[in-house]
Amino acid sequence: MAIHGNTEKLISLTKGRRSVFVALAAICIMTWSLTLWARPNDAIPYPTGYRQWTHVKSTIIGPKSPAYEQIGGIQHIYANEKGMEGYRTGRFPEGSILVYDFLKTEEDAYSAGRTNEGPRRFTSVMVKDSKRYAATGGWGFEEFRGDSQTDRMIGADAPTKCYACHTSQKERDFVFSAYRK
Repeated sequence: MAIHGNTEKLISLTKGRRSVFVALAAICIMTWSLTLWARPNDAIPYPTGYRQWTHVKSTIIGPKSPAYEQIGGIQHIYANEKGMEGYRTGRFPEGSILVYDFLKTEEDAYSAGRTNEGPRRFTSVMVKDSKRYAATGGWGFEEFRGDSQTDRMIGADAPTKCYACHTSQKERDFVFSAYRK
């Protein structure tokens, strides 16, 4: 009889452990799937290799610009293939990425009157994803400080720092620049 009682206790203990293991496994799976679904960090990634994309145009922002202190210098604009489709058609498809590279300028030390690209101020990125960025016209916005690929300048402030200004370009799918053919 003692053997039978110990066996029942062992079976009961094993069932209890199995139940705890199944419950923990279920909690882990649910937590993992919720993190994928919820997307708590909709951060735009740094657009590695963007200088190999199509160069859309360059702009010089001179001292007479009211924004000169913040963005003065040279601005180069690049687009991925989908972004170029948007420049051609006037409507940017999902997955379009536009990159604005803002650089200071500096006088050439060896050639009087010649101006060169100086240090990078920041790299500004627009990503078209209508589901993720429905509140900002279907575009996600981010800026990366200097040459950093991780030091973000916009984050959750995109609606006020970027989109508020881009609303003036709603008829152009919220994009200021145009492709020079």
